[in-house]
Amino acid sequence: MAIANEGGGSLILGATDTPPRRVVGTHAYPDRVATAERIFQQLGFRVDPEEVVHPGGRVLIFHIPSRPTGTAYHLEGAYLMRSGESLVPMTEDQLRRIFSEGRPGWLEEPTRTAVTSAEVVELLDTQAFFELLRLPYPGARQAVIERLLGERLVDKEGPGTCSIRRLGALLLAKRLEDFPDLVRKAARVVVYTGKSKLETKLDQVGARGYSVGFQGLVKFVMAQLPQNEVIEDALRKEVKLVPEIVVRELVANALIHQEFSVEGASVMIEIYEDRLEISNPGEPVVPVERFIDGYQSRNERLADLMRRFGICEEKSSGIDKVVDAAEVYQLPAPDFRVGHRRTIVAIFGPQEFRRMGRPDRVRACYQHCALRYVTSERMTNQSLRRRFHLPENKAAVVSQVIGATIDAGMIKLDEEVGASRKYARYLPFWA
Repeated sequence: MAIANEGGGSLILGATDTPPRRVVGTHAYPDRVATAERIFQQLGFRVDPEEVVHPGGRVLIFHIPSRPTGTAYHLEGAYLMRSGESLVPMTEDQLRRIFSEGRPGWLEEPTRTAVTSAEVVELLDTQAFFELLRLPYPGARQAVIERLLGERLVDKEGPGTCSIRRLGALLLAKRLEDFPDLVRKAARVVVYTGKSKLETKLDQVGARGYSVGFQGLVKFVMAQLPQNEVIEDALRKEVKLVPEIVVRELVANALIHQEFSVEGASVMIEIYEDRLEISNPGEPVVPVERFIDGYQSRNERLADLMRRFGICEEKSSGIDKVVDAAEVYQLPAPDFRVGHRRTIVAIFGPQEFRRMGRPDRVRACYQHCALRYVTSERMTNQSLRRRFHLPENKAAVVSQVIGATIDAGMIKLDEEVGASRKYARYLPFWA
């Protein structure tokens, strides 16, 4: 059943589970016809067992079809999928995506219908749209509409009228309040006075579309961030808790990868005395520990347009920049985690190594190792010391961090250089 939900495949009995997959034979399910009948009665779809005669013994192959579009198979009410070698229940987000297959995506549906070309220009910031694409603004309104039609942000409806897709409004709206079904999707900035949610200092909801309002949103967030006093070249100066590149990349990432079908939820940017938390509706498509090397967007058209507008980078490089900036600015490693139907990242202000807890050090070690790997380099004791801004006499302390990260199953030795501790290099667990 889980294989069917993943796209179909084959289940083989009579061979070993681990490579090199030797044929050992099986006596299971001697009556293939009766077995196929029982499977159909229990699961509701047909599976054809095939018996293969092999010198090593009898092999039984179950040819499992993929599920039909828009449906998922369940066993006694449980919808299962594969996760590595295990079976796990499907998440709500996954089931929602399956059941909506074959229907227009939420972003592609109309938000306003029967609007004239004049109303389109009044509702959408078409001037900013052409500026973001680095194109001259057309002299005729109809040319503006033609470009929006070509980008599938609006659709022709009747004589002289159009409909505006949610995607078009969400990106280009002059006022999101003009689109009642989108107003709750505006990014929200909340500033707290301390380290908890007990006292709110400011609660501001974005008014414009994501693309046309992005620069203003980033500037607003930066203006609310606390400042730290640092000493550089014997001079004291004030710096923001988190650098702008981190805010920019994480806000863009949250806007792009949110699950729009989660009702009444929006991207949240929460500013505390000691940290910044950015979250978006929906659980991540890619596991959080693979954010550095993996990429899969649930909103590919939105991501593509945001890239073309220059708001975000090429696939997955935004998270690389965030991790790199954390190392350069001596910040604790970003904490990516999954909450209740939300994906969250927390960024803390600058912190010395001695003040970092064990989880912070292990997370930083793993992220440094993964970042080095995706840039065709390898983590060493020396490179990790540089990441933590530690001198050579702290090599033993850094070795302890590496050991703890290996024990946590997050990194492993690079076997290409042998067992030498002096020349040891390390790889992320998935490499």
